[in-house]
Amino acid sequence: MYIISACLLGENCKYNGGNNLNEKVIDLAKGHNYIAVCPEVAAGCPVPRPPMEIRDGRVYSQEGEDLTEEFREGAAMVLAEARARAGELGEDIELAVLKSRSPSCGCGRIYDGTFTHTLIDGDGVLAELLTQNGIKIISEEEC
Repeated sequence: MYIISACLLGENCKYNGGNNLNEKVIDLAKGHNYIAVCPEVAAGCPVPRPPMEIRDGRVYSQEGEDLTEEFREGAAMVLAEARARAGELGEDIELAVLKSRSPSCGCGRIYDGTFTHTLIDGDGVLAELLTQNGIKIISEEEC
């Protein structure tokens, strides 16, 4: 089973109310069971919502609100839901395909928290949690 960022499948859950529909991700998902996830929405963040970035290991909105705990709760909810779904299917979680540069889903490169579109090495909150739990992650850019 796969975990896939819902925005990549066309769900309008992106911070600005849109999506990041990606045909390569849709093609990859064909023939596999998967769960579409948005940890930010799972944590109760509205759509649309202010842009958020990670600075010094904490998640901040552009207005300066610290949303780290909400992001951690959302990531934990996603992992629990994915494990439950995999268990129902009798499958392992083989892969997570996550939205690049996101403070939740970014894997390998994320924005630096200055809201200047500056990228740094790092992972989003969900990507970090999945990695810690032995789940392979890739971004849509690697499909």
